[in-house]
Amino acid sequence: MNPSDFTDGASGELVKTVEGLWAFVPNPLPPQFDISPITIKKLSVADLALGELKGIGQMLPNAHLLIAPFLRREAILSSRIEGTIASLDQLILFEVEPARDSGNPDVGEVANYVSAMEYGLERLKELPVSLRLIRGLHEKLLTGVRGNDRRPGEFRQTQNAIGQQGRSLEEARYIPPPVAQMTQALSDFELFLHQPTELPFLLQLALVHYQFEAIHPFLDGNGRIGRLLLSLLLCENGYLTQPLLYLSGFFEKNRDRYIDSLLRVSQEGDWVGWVDFFLEGVAEQSNDVIERSGLLVNLRQQYRERAQTARASALPLQLVDQLFQIPGLTISGAQAMLEVTYVSAQRSVERLVALGILVEVTGQQRNRVYLAPEILSIINAE
Repeated sequence: MNPSDFTDGASGELVKTVEGLWAFVPNPLPPQFDISPITIKKLSVADLALGELKGIGQMLPNAHLLIAPFLRREAILSSRIEGTIASLDQLILFEVEPARDSGNPDVGEVANYVSAMEYGLERLKELPVSLRLIRGLHEKLLTGVRGNDRRPGEFRQTQNAIGQQGRSLEEARYIPPPVAQMTQALSDFELFLHQPTELPFLLQLALVHYQFEAIHPFLDGNGRIGRLLLSLLLCENGYLTQPLLYLSGFFEKNRDRYIDSLLRVSQEGDWVGWVDFFLEGVAEQSNDVIERSGLLVNLRQQYRERAQTARASALPLQLVDQLFQIPGLTISGAQAMLEVTYVSAQRSVERLVALGILVEVTGQQRNRVYLAPEILSIINAE
């Protein structure tokens, strides 16, 4: 890390590590910066879009059915930012039949992201977003996958760096705080999470995301945990009743700008550039989810109309709703969901195949797996 890249306006200070390298320690939140008229306008647009999304989450009678598809999309895109690549089809196949070898070790990491978010949402019922919760998220994220040796659930006890790409620490693009300063920075970070502030909430959220990434408290998984926190904080603070907003789609599409905007806060104190970018993401992703939600709700209604005939069994109808949570299944899985015999489950699945809702994807006679391509297409669309 080159200290000459950091100006007098940097949002923290440079300190020497035990290795004799320069590291950056961010100042405690909140920073002092002027909010421009452009930022105020972007904040208004983002607030409006987020409010509309919250309204959809409250009005839809089956909003809970939409949580799972968007969570899985987020898991894929957030992981992709870090170079972990898995398709939605691969993730669904892994979830409906974990014993099957996907041929892609990245799939397990993406599935862990889903598990970490589900864990976080459940823990929010009894625990605020805190360092304790963050460690729990990290443990869920890294246990049993690549990174399992990177102290899952524990803050680092050694120096790390960003942008090494196999090179030495000296060549890293950014070196976060040494352990002693990291510990104090985390304490200040948690204090900011819980203390009252007059800052608009979306500005707080932007500051929190920057700060966590600047502290980089884990040996691995910092980016993914930082993005997970955004959704949890929106729910904890009542800005969403359902965890429907995820920003990784915007961050992944604008990956270079995302990384550069965060770095410029550290190097130059360019809070306005980062906040403006963040608010653009909130507005764009809120509108994206609103549009996809409408498509999914309409598709669900079409499927229910297809499956619901006067003399038809009600079992396929029950499977339709399950498909909007996880758009894939096996006959054994359908049997467990419906609590019926294997033969009854098989008939129900075959009925959905005949209706064009499910497609068998293995080509096998046994251990067959079925996916819902139209649902996947809506979730997958760029």
